[in-house]
Amino acid sequence: MTTIHIGSRKSKLAMWQTDTVAGMLQASGMKTKISSMETKGDKILDVSIAKIGSKGVFTEELEDQLGSGNTDIAVHSAKDMQSILPEGFGLIAFTDREKPNDVLLSSDSSLNIDDSSKKIRIGTSSVRRIALLKHFYPHVETVEMRGNLQTRIQKMKDGACDALMLAYAGVKRMEYEDMIVKIFSDQQFIPPVGQGCIAIEAADTLSNDKLDKIRQCLNNPDSESCLLAERAYLRTMEGGCSIPAFGLALLDGDELRIRGGLASLDGKTVLIETEKGPKNQAEAIGERLGNIILNGGGKEILAEIKRIQST
Repeated sequence: MTTIHIGSRKSKLAMWQTDTVAGMLQASGMKTKISSMETKGDKILDVSIAKIGSKGVFTEELEDQLGSGNTDIAVHSAKDMQSILPEGFGLIAFTDREKPNDVLLSSDSSLNIDDSSKKIRIGTSSVRRIALLKHFYPHVETVEMRGNLQTRIQKMKDGACDALMLAYAGVKRMEYEDMIVKIFSDQQFIPPVGQGCIAIEAADTLSNDKLDKIRQCLNNPDSESCLLAERAYLRTMEGGCSIPAFGLALLDGDELRIRGGLASLDGKTVLIETEKGPKNQAEAIGERLGNIILNGGGKEILAEIKRIQST
């Protein structure tokens, strides 16, 4: 019987995702072995992701295990994956996608972000969420918030902020849906590339036999088409967690439509465009969208972001 060695981060959410993947593999007749570890992004909690450097902040240690052959696959939140993987690694499967929206979580069920007469402090470490909050909700104050979901909720309850802005997928998987006070429209708060989807990474040295079995068991072709378009868009933008870029691809039959863009750090400028085409051209569609954004003012915004972040 084939045994698949799985690498994962140690957080409760990461382990939920990994246990889900392991269960799917076991149901299809494979054995699994899980090795969990902390990554740089898990250990350094007093610095923003943008300042740590977005390149492999949640993946580097897992890739070391893949490269050494100690693990066969690594389970990731797709939104944590850098747009260009190190040489010798690739994403071999994308699971069914959960609803990709952002949500607002609070202990105060009466909290209303749309009431501009009240000062609201929202905890988030995402440059995208901060920029879009500044654009759509200028009365909101953002508070830097890092750590796993449980840690952030405890910080909120201790008074660090009034609410947390998070991905619906993680909130649902950790069973905190009863604390949701708002689900943001994905037309206004377009999610980051990959949000809601689990990505499976492997080294190029993984045997074809294991690769085929894993893909057959885990890969959702519709998720894959959408994620290929979104990741091609982000790759064209040369973006990662440190820039406020966003993109969401959806399928309508065989047509793929991706809506995405870029915001300035102060939220004053938000560029949004849409591109579409046949789903078998997913990466080309994503690349076209990236070039449209870059040529429509995105290059100037990115240059300003790099200038600010380098100071």
